[in-house]
Order: sequence, then C-alpha cells, then structure tokens
Amino acid sequence: MNKEIYIKKRNGNLEKFSADKINKVLQWATEEIKNVSFEEVGMNAHLNFFDKMSSADIHTMLIESASNLISEEKPNYQYVASRLLNYRLRKNVWGGKNPPKLYDLVKKNVDALVYDDAILEWYSKEEFDKLDEYLKHDRDFNFTYAGIKQLCDKYLVQNRSTKVIYETPQFAYMLIAMTFFKDYKDKRIDYVKKAYNYFSKHKINLPTPIMAGVRTPMKSYASCSLFTVDDDLRSIFSNNSAVGFATASRYGIGLNLSRLRATNAPIRNGEVMHTGPIPFAKAFESTVKSCHQNGIRGGSATVNFAWFHYDILDILVLKNNQGTDDNRVRKLDYCIGLDKLIFERFLKNQDVTLFSYHECPSLWNTFGLEGFKEKYEKAEANKNIKFKKKVSARELMGLLAKERLETGRIYTMFVDHANEHGSWLDQVDTSNLCLEVNHPLIPITDVNDKNGEIGVCILAAVNWLEIKDDDEMQNVCDIIVRMLDALIEHQNYFVPAAENFAKNRRSLGVGVSNLAALLAKEGLKYWDKETPNFVAKWMEKMSYYLIDASVEMAKELGKCEKFDRTKFSQGILPIDTYKQDINEFITEPLHMDWEGLRVKIKQYGMRHSTLTACMPVESSSVIQSSTNGIEPPRSAISFKGSKSNILPVVVPGIDKYKENYTFAFDMPSNEGYLKVAAAIQKFTDMSISTNTYYIPSRYNNNKVPVQEVIKDMLLAYKYGIKNLYYANTDDGDKQTAMNETQQTKQVEPQESGCASGACAL
Repeated sequence: MNKEIYIKKRNGNLEKFSADKINKVLQWATEEIKNVSFEEVGMNAHLNFFDKMSSADIHTMLIESASNLISEEKPNYQYVASRLLNYRLRKNVWGGKNPPKLYDLVKKNVDALVYDDAILEWYSKEEFDKLDEYLKHDRDFNFTYAGIKQLCDKYLVQNRSTKVIYETPQFAYMLIAMTFFKDYKDKRIDYVKKAYNYFSKHKINLPTPIMAGVRTPMKSYASCSLFTVDDDLRSIFSNNSAVGFATASRYGIGLNLSRLRATNAPIRNGEVMHTGPIPFAKAFESTVKSCHQNGIRGGSATVNFAWFHYDILDILVLKNNQGTDDNRVRKLDYCIGLDKLIFERFLKNQDVTLFSYHECPSLWNTFGLEGFKEKYEKAEANKNIKFKKKVSARELMGLLAKERLETGRIYTMFVDHANEHGSWLDQVDTSNLCLEVNHPLIPITDVNDKNGEIGVCILAAVNWLEIKDDDEMQNVCDIIVRMLDALIEHQNYFVPAAENFAKNRRSLGVGVSNLAALLAKEGLKYWDKETPNFVAKWMEKMSYYLIDASVEMAKELGKCEKFDRTKFSQGILPIDTYKQDINEFITEPLHMDWEGLRVKIKQYGMRHSTLTACMPVESSSVIQSSTNGIEPPRSAISFKGSKSNILPVVVPGIDKYKENYTFAFDMPSNEGYLKVAAAIQKFTDMSISTNTYYIPSRYNNNKVPVQEVIKDMLLAYKYGIKNLYYANTDDGDKQTAMNETQQTKQVEPQESGCASGACAL
C-alpha cells in the first residue's frame, strides 16, 4: 500500500495531495488559449512529489514548465505561464481570489512604510472608492510571462531582502496615475482614469524610475542626469559628489570631462604638472559603481569628450581589454563629440590639431556652434599656444571606429547637428547615458551651488502599435506631457543645480516604442523605400501633438522660465532645421497645421523647452511585450538575461506577421535603418539612441573592416542624425552568455543603464 503524501499549504497547514487540484489549475490556466494543452504543461513539469512538499514549490514547477514550452511554434504558452504567475502573485498579495479595496491596500502599505503616506491625504475615501470601481484587474492576464515576471522581479513595490511583493499591477498603475494628477482641481478623477487606461492598456511606456518609484517615499523618478565639469578641482570634486548622489537616486549619468586639461599640462605656472582626465575618470567610475540602485539597476555612466582633446588617442582606448588597470577605465562608456570639420579633414586625408582646454577654452565653448571652425583654425596658426600636437585625421577616426567596433561602447555625438537641429539657443556638447538627450549645462563648483545647471532627463514613450487613430495619439500625448510636467514638481532633487535645471528648463523627452512591430504589422521592412515616409508621417503627428499639449499647458500654468532660451521662442520648429539631404528619400509632405501652431506658440509660449527624445526602451518594453524603441529585434523569440532570471521575450503578433519582421542581423546594411532614424530625427528636438549592426561572416576572415564603421558614421552625419549608440556585432556564437539551465537558448543581456533602462527606460 502506497504511503499517503501531504502537501504543505502557504499557511503552514498540511493537506492530502490531490492530482485533481493541479489539473484544475492547469485547465484554468490554458482555458480558451489556442494551441496549448494543460496535459503538456503537466507532463513537461516532471513533477516528483514527496511528503510535506510545499504547494509553492509545485506552483513554481508549473510556471517553469509552461515558460519552457514557449517557442516560435507555440508562443501562446507565454500566456499560460503568465496566468500561473498571476495566480501565485494574487494569492501572495491579496490572500485569496478577490482583490482588497484600493483604500485598504494603500492604508496597509502606508503602514508598512512602502507607500508614500501623503497618498491618503491627496484623495478622499469617496474618491478612492470611485477609482476602486474603475480598476480592471483582469488586465493582469494581458501580460505575457516575460512581462509579469519582469514586473515581479523589478517594478512592483517589494522588500528586496525578503522578496515580499506588496501590490499587483493594476494597483500600481492606478497609484501612479493618482500621484501624477493629485494636484489637479478640475476633472482630476477623469485625468486619473484616462492615465490609468493608457498605462494598463500599454499605450504609454513608463520608464524604470517611474514604474518602480512613483507611489513610494523615494521621490526620484527621472531617468538620467547630465553633468559638465570645469577645469578646476572644486568643480571636479563637487561634481563627483553630485554624481554619487544622483547614482544613489537611480539616475543614469552623462558626464562631460572634456574641459579637463591635458596630461602634463602646467598648473600654477608649472609648479605642478596635471595628471590629465584619466585619473579623474577613474574617480568617477568608482563613485558610479559604488551605488547599486535598490536592486533595480546598477550605476552607469557615459563620459563625453571632444575629438580635439589633447589626450584623445589615449581616451579612445579606455575600454580596451588590452593594457593595464593603470591606463584603462573600462566600466565607463564613452561618447566622442564629432563635427563637420573632423569629417572634412578625414576625407581630404589631412592632419588635425589637438589642444588642451587651459590654453584655448574658446574652442570648447563654441564647439558645435557657428564660428567654431574659424576659432579652431586660428588656434592652429597661433604660435603662442604651446600645448598642441598634430595627428592624422584618418588615424584618429580609424582608432575611433576600431574601438567602437571591438568594444561596442564607444559612442558618437555629432555636436554641430545637436546645436543646429535642436530647440536650445544655449550650446549643447554633452549627451546622457544612452545618447538620446542633449542639454545645455553650467558646471557647479559646490554641491549646494544653486546657479549651476545639471541636466535632468524626464522621459516616457508612446507604444505606436497600440495607438488606434489620430485622436488617441493626441490624447496620449496630452496625458504624457501633463504627467511628466507634474513629475518635475513632485520629485525631489539630489542637488540644487538639478532642480534649477529641471524647474526652469522643464525639458521632457518622449520617445517611441514598438516601431518594429508596427512596421511588421504594416508589411514593411526597414530597408523598404516607403518605410521612411511611413515613419515620418507617424513621427510628425506625435511631435505636433506633444508641442501642442505643451502650449495648452502654458496657457493654463505659464511658459517655462527659460523659454526665451529656446528656438521655439523665435518661432523656429524642428521642421525648420533638419538636414535637407534626407529630402532625397523622405518625400512625405507635412500633414499637420504647423503654421497655426507657430501662432499659438507666439501667443502663449510653451511650458517646456524640449518634448522629444527617442531612448532605448529595453527593460520596460518587456513589460508591455513590445519591441525595444525603434530597434529591429534580433529574433522572433529572444532570451533576455537580467540579474535574477532569463526571460523568453516573444515579438508582438508572432502568429500573425512573423514573416514581416525585420531582424537586426538580417538587414543587408545599416542604410535602411539609418534612414528610418533620420525620418524620426526630422521631428525630434533632442536625439535618438541610434544603433548600428555588423555581421562579421559577411567579410573576409570574418572581420568587419573599420571602413564599414566609418562609412556608417558618415552616412548618419549626412542624414542629420545626432548620436550613434551601440555598435552591435553578431559573432554567431550561440553559446555566449548561456545560463546553465538554458543550454539551447542564446541569452541577450539587458542593458543595465538608462532605460531600463533608466533610459533603458
């Protein structure tokens, strides 16, 4: 006679094992989902029961079984695994099948010190009850397995030591909406409902700091911050402290060290010889990596340098695996500022001259502006400037391309484009962590400096695949502008210079998510002739509605303090300043009433200095089951690694239009993708995290020539693109980054930086 088996329930009680209970759960999890079977999940689980086994362990096995069945042939197992994970989440948070009341959940979590206690003051009990009736908890079952798992691991409010989760997704979305619109007097509940709908239906993509932080006592919701450092010890050390505070507050870091004078440059008339920027880069590296951002992401930074810095040849190899720790700073990424002059010298095979800031600061202070070339040539001819040296432009560009290809993390900023085709009247020469934001900055000399300006990235994205029509695009843009504007006022700032920038400039960056899925749905490849025109039509509408929403807010609340430091104040719009070369392939006429909008801007001004920036939407896109930003996916199913797990991420519409997808390493070249980016950049006042892709097997000796990388840089420059982000290489190694439990699946690591950030949203 077989010994009876008892299962330990969540409450600690023992209950006689029942196979029927497991089957009922699996039948529920597979009900009305096509091409799945509960028997297959049960068999794949290889359940081996033993006495006093916990019900939680059984449930985990079933979830893992369903997730392991996800494939291109049977993608719908992602919804089976999602239901099973939701089932467990609800039991743990709700204590049963029925949700608690919204007010009761908030009160409980305020008492547990995980929610902001002010929430209970913002809304009356009657308003809580109204919003509770509006919650649509069944929308939790629209998440894929990767989406709900990402929420559980990274975004839902929890104790990261005990792993206890305090909320379910719909509660989180509602509380985020309630926080954003707490100060509205008219139609407050209507705005909250509308925002909640757009969040929970995945029309608006919320970046990591917002999704994880809004509703908690830690009021830090911006994605990135930008710093420029002056050639002065007080500026260096105060910025290093500020970077530490920013990193601890979940910001990704964009850092300009280009003004630090050259190695061995004299200090105090030669009393001291300068160590150069590299030792200080090491100091910033240590600061950034010393803070782990609450288990959500690690600290990350991109350091900006101008191409004419005296030490540029040493700077370009700082990520290189060769060399020693003494002359490498590998845990930072690097962005090199380029312009027309370096490209002209490269094409003519001429030399360029490298300088140190201490002798000719005017070069750095006019880089990207009209008149820079004249000042540069005068400096070359100036015999009183002693600290300079010549180098071949082709040698410099060749090294840049080589390091970009080999490390993937040497980025570029076309500084003249950023200034000419942007909204700022003040100079910009710095990009953020993920290269989509360009801000004018004023270096600080003290952490309490109130006159300096540290850029703050306030970001979100629109999920294009989920937008039904123009009216919905307009309404979504209105909600995004209003919620991000409210965020500026609601959040705390790590130093006064960040608050000074945020509240006086009010710079927003709204980007695009799920472009690849939309193109697949429309039957368009990235390289198709008509694709740039299709994309331009969509981006024109989004840009127009965002600007219009900012004007409407200016009518209600007033224009931003530094509106007169924008081109918008002069009636100049992004459609006036884009690179005309793209007219060769973007022939779509303008459809919106731009002239009418100019009149409104002149009359009312704008609430914001910028509205658009296309960031990576890497981490948060997993929640929505959307493709990352404007990027083509690498495959129909990718296995993305994070700190705690591997997630099978399926492209949207895999059962309907899988064959229409453009996959990154199937593109014949980067040209089509760059044309798509150019179509978006035409209407974008800041920048785009624009990537490039290379396949070594297409070249002799399986080696991508540096000339290919340079060709793409020249092409991107010709098209008016402002930044190049990753250089991605397909090495064909299917065993790279494997997890021991996923021996047949290639794992694609998620970005640890801005998006996701923090920009990697």
